[in-house]
Amino acid sequence: MADQCFYGAGMDAAEKILRRIEAESERRFLPIVGRTKGELLESIVRGLKPEKALEIGTLTGYSAIMILRSSPGTVLTTLEADAENAERARKNLGDAGPASRTRLIPGDALKTIHELKDRFGFVFIDAEKNQYLSYLRFLEKFTLLEKGAVILADNVKLFPADVRDYLEYVRGSGKFASTFHAFGNDGMEVSRVL
Repeated sequence: MADQCFYGAGMDAAEKILRRIEAESERRFLPIVGRTKGELLESIVRGLKPEKALEIGTLTGYSAIMILRSSPGTVLTTLEADAENAERARKNLGDAGPASRTRLIPGDALKTIHELKDRFGFVFIDAEKNQYLSYLRFLEKFTLLEKGAVILADNVKLFPADVRDYLEYVRGSGKFASTFHAFGNDGMEVSRVL
């Protein structure tokens, strides 16, 4: 029933929650992906229609809502280190409608990734910037990426020193086809598993 709400009249509910989170981000520092970068996120998910998606770094659920509303059949696993943010995300996802297709796991991703059993067709990384490569290596180590899976990494221009090793790996390992997308002073890296 929640999904019917989310994809019928509930689109308004999702939009209302996104706007509420945006307003909150203007009042206090809340580094959400935002609408401009969110368009790339939603476009990728709409095109892929992954059965299963993974988000590393939920914050308060903004990008999770975007992922879920972009693909009605997608089940999302999302990881959030901060317990308070995880609870806010749980509430926001419930208010937006898609909570029934979401598994929110609190705790440090480097400690929770190994517990995952699913293989993912889409991964959004937006957590500790200096850990991006560690997250990806864990996904590889535990065979959690489908062939052809797409990994979208946020803030790769904003924190160049922190993500340098990640970018070198996805661009130079021969395991990925990787492209950079600029957004003013920030950017996102889109990497497809070969």
